Amino acid sequence: MAWADKYRKLKVRTNADTPADAKKARELGAEGIGLCRTEHMFFEEDRIAAFREMICSDTVEEREAALEKILPYQQGDFKALYEALEGCPVTIRFLDPPLHEFVPTEEADIKKLADAQGKTVEQIKTIIDGLHEFNPMMGHRGCRLAVTYPEIAKMQTKAVIRAAIEVQKEHADWNIKPEIMIPLVCEVEELKYVKKVVVETADAEIAAAGVTLEYEVGTMIEIPRAALTADEIAKEADFFCFGTNDLTQMTFGFSRDDAGKFLDAYYDKKIFENDPFAKLDQTGVGKLMETAIKLGKPVNPALHVGICGEHGGDPSSVEFCHKIGLDYVSCSPFRVPIARLAAAQAAIANK
Repeated sequence: MAWADKYRKLKVRTNADTPADAKKARELGAEGIGLCRTEHMFFEEDRIAAFREMICSDTVEEREAALEKILPYQQGDFKALYEALEGCPVTIRFLDPPLHEFVPTEEADIKKLADAQGKTVEQIKTIIDGLHEFNPMMGHRGCRLAVTYPEIAKMQTKAVIRAAIEVQKEHADWNIKPEIMIPLVCEVEELKYVKKVVVETADAEIAAAGVTLEYEVGTMIEIPRAALTADEIAKEADFFCFGTNDLTQMTFGFSRDDAGKFLDAYYDKKIFENDPFAKLDQTGVGKLMETAIKLGKPVNPALHVGICGEHGGDPSSVEFCHKIGLDYVSCSPFRVPIARLAAAQAAIANK
């Protein structure tokens, strides 16, 4: 791949949620992690119980106590990620899914949670019912969770920073610079609020450790309003990463999970040529991406921009990302070789 390395301008990072994923991505040539979805770390048996306790807590103090149980696990995972990437960039997305995805559904698990919380089964079921949303994709998720429960963002910040400090001490020749990504922002004021929580927590951790550590706080652009107000958001963000899975859903106004029921008819009738969730819609979604870059860069010339939707592994989408000036594309580990080749071809075509 020497010819690819010579001409490539666009970096291929990878989407990796576990240290094992990160190691595999690195073996396949990834130059960093563009998306680590931290919620995937919560589902293991020893963690989900504490996370459910957090969800069913009545007070901030109870939530903090539950989160304290999760902190060492999260810190250990982040440390292993940094070690797997050997100093290459790692972008860690804070908690994104709605909380109902974490609650038990089996009667035995509900009883277990009730006993741990000192509540009745009926009380736990009431809490679970209260988490139900008619459209959870557009509901209480992403940065909205951190606005409602800033203690979640505090715990995740501590885990990121403590892990980074540990790895930097053990590997002085590596450049460990955490990238913390706040998901689902649509308004600069919510980013400012969550960023303040992150920065205050991170700076306190760094000061307490008596070290120097640089870090960045950026955001995922996955709501059209964020792209259209990118000049405001860029004032508070060190980087943008286009979450094109959700940006496509929000722009088209249909759900990726449900669109399969009618998209075949659209292909048959030549309304659509391609699945917009597989091949980036350059006309609509792409225009929002271009708009965000054109608005954001003049306000913040240091802004770096990537994509971490699955489109990052599609060759024509990678070529488009190169054309509009993205710094990196990120995709699932096994699509890294395809994305690397597409990035190299785009660079050569551009020359």
